[in-house]
Amino acid sequence: MQPILKINLTNRNIEEYNPPQEWINDYLGGASLGARILYDDLNKELKPLSAEAPLLFIVGPLTGTLGPAVGRFVVCGKSPATGLWAESNCGGFWGPELRFCGYDGLWLVGRSDKRSFISILDNEIRINDAEQFWGLDTYEIQKSIRAEIGVSNAKVLSIGMAGENLVSYAGLFCDHGRTAGRTGLGAVLGSKNIKAIAVKGSGKVPIFDPDSFKELRSSSNRFLKNDLVTQVAHDLGTASVADYSDYLGIMPKKYYSKGLMKGSENLSGSAISETILVGTSACHGCVIACGRVVDTGDGIRRKGPEYETLVSFGAILLIQNVNDIVELNELCDRMGLDTISTGNVIGLAYKLYDNKIINRNDLDGLELKWGNADGAMKLISMISKRSGIGDLMANGSKSFASHFGVEEEAVQVNGLEAAGHDPRGASGMAIVYATSPRGACHNKSDYFMVDWGQTHESIGIELFPRQAGAEKSANVARHQDYRAIFDSLVVCFFSNIHFQTLADLTNQAMGTSYSTQDLMLIGERAWNLKRCINIRLGLTSENDTIPKAFLKPFKEGGSADYVPDFKNMMRAYYLARDWDPITGIPSFQKLNSLGLNIQATEFYP
Repeated sequence: MQPILKINLTNRNIEEYNPPQEWINDYLGGASLGARILYDDLNKELKPLSAEAPLLFIVGPLTGTLGPAVGRFVVCGKSPATGLWAESNCGGFWGPELRFCGYDGLWLVGRSDKRSFISILDNEIRINDAEQFWGLDTYEIQKSIRAEIGVSNAKVLSIGMAGENLVSYAGLFCDHGRTAGRTGLGAVLGSKNIKAIAVKGSGKVPIFDPDSFKELRSSSNRFLKNDLVTQVAHDLGTASVADYSDYLGIMPKKYYSKGLMKGSENLSGSAISETILVGTSACHGCVIACGRVVDTGDGIRRKGPEYETLVSFGAILLIQNVNDIVELNELCDRMGLDTISTGNVIGLAYKLYDNKIINRNDLDGLELKWGNADGAMKLISMISKRSGIGDLMANGSKSFASHFGVEEEAVQVNGLEAAGHDPRGASGMAIVYATSPRGACHNKSDYFMVDWGQTHESIGIELFPRQAGAEKSANVARHQDYRAIFDSLVVCFFSNIHFQTLADLTNQAMGTSYSTQDLMLIGERAWNLKRCINIRLGLTSENDTIPKAFLKPFKEGGSADYVPDFKNMMRAYYLARDWDPITGIPSFQKLNSLGLNIQATEFYP
């Protein structure tokens, strides 16, 4: 592993940090190793937007190797949205470029005394004045920073106005709208007075056995290119799942209150492909190229919406016109906002307006109508600027609903808004949302894909009916451990290669001899470590819940007359995890069996 570059922004001290080899062996890299590195720094008293709060950008051992969809990095810290563990995963080219500079991570502490940006050009590290760049959007800033440092092909990660104004769900953006969107870490970077981080390197990624790795990497990419999941993702993007999701009642509609929506067929990858798609975009070395490039009729090539954005700005708001969604998506990206949380908070505003809990006076004269994008467009601007009611909405749906005395109306878990996969259509997502270390997140386990048949029998991830109950709880836990490995390496979820092949690539890159069961143990260790972090931050078993909306059955649609048997599912999940049902803390025996001896001593003195 290459060193992590550590910068104290307060005193401008720059040093290199090398994690203990034991930690690398136990966690590999990415979010899992990040959790171990930051463990001692994260406590309940730490304010996420304080100078003391750490922000760690970290890659995995496969990042930038041209392997099967491995051009990604992770950013970690304490979330201003939830007050819990925060991690967000991002594609594009920034992560590989950091490795080319000779670093496998960037660890920021402290706060700059003036508005700045960081440049890392191989081993030349500078903290530069950014006063003139404050207020630029996430696309403008990339061009301006490249011109400022005189490196036209530098990769720039930045925040927008939302990050500058400390919106709790501000993200970090690079390349063609690639986003580390969830948990509000863009606000953490903004709180440190850092607008952007530019990287450009000329080195090579270290690989233990380069010849064997190159051969296996090439064959893996050929396999991946011919895989059906890849072909569908390439042709239709992440929104390829939309039609089926809609059919099964998994796609949320009218802020999670309806099972059917007129015009939902317009909100799909196939509809985009048939109307406005003009090209694709890919992350570093990726053969999938799931990114969408669209033209809505004005001759301008824009980023096309992902599935989650089609849901957040489409189905949740009942907007049928995909061109409107493209426009909303672009504004969100430019302002530096997570589209999932933004669409959800705006959907909540539409609902509160519809229920006469808020009115036009609260909205500075704005009228909100289901299916009309104008109100959403104006609210995005207000949220980014923290103007008017946007100041309340900028703190997230839980806080926004609480302000009006209706916290139970917010569809969120622990302060993080739910993604576009309703547990009434795929019951495993109820456990996923309730137990994810970062809130109502679909990317710590995309278990809905297992419910659709993407099983992994070799490691015990089997198929259960999509509306099954407690009998699938242990299966969900195994899938969470499996996906934790992807967050360690760091590998895109669309890399649908055999798990044994992934183990072989890891061993050839690192010089190790992990079996697939070894990797699953590493995933379980990482999952439990993040649980321990959240326990330190104040989480209890009472936090492991889901919004009341998911426990109300629909009368129509693919999930009609069903709600998850949540209590029994969670009871079985705790049993499978060996977590105390009262406290939610992993048992002493479980912690010790995973090598989490420090945590075992901390929680069981």
